[in-house]
Amino acid sequence: MPDDQLPMGGERPLDAIDEAILRLLRLDGRASIRSIAERVHISRANAYARVNRLVESQVIRGFSARIDHERAGQGACAYITLKIVQDSWRTVREELARLPGVAHIALVSGDFDVLLLVHTADNRQLRELVLTRIQAIPEVLSTRTLLVFEETDPLPEP
Repeated sequence: MPDDQLPMGGERPLDAIDEAILRLLRLDGRASIRSIAERVHISRANAYARVNRLVESQVIRGFSARIDHERAGQGACAYITLKIVQDSWRTVREELARLPGVAHIALVSGDFDVLLLVHTADNRQLRELVLTRIQAIPEVLSTRTLLVFEETDPLPEP
């Protein structure tokens, strides 16, 4: 398929070089275009164009720092499961996104509807977040809190 033609979904499929670029950026989001080009054996212009395409097509949604939450003063971490009123996902998602310490929100299947990852300073703040803020959302029917004792953030192989 020529480069200017896209498959049915409108997105160009990722090739091995794109995958290598994504791996490098997951390891170091601050990697320079020059470094990326050298490590995947392409020209700087090609690397620049590929990274821009990955950003423009929203394969890369942004660049951020990987945080050690304990060292950043967020020693408590929990997954919170929520059962919500049917068809209220968009409203609940917007409410949850505004809460402090929310790291990830997912609509899931199974015994509950939403899985939420939060980081707070301590268990007192976690309790406040769950009992006062989350359970106060009218569309939230119930919650269950799973404390995280230890986290591992696996990185892709270089």
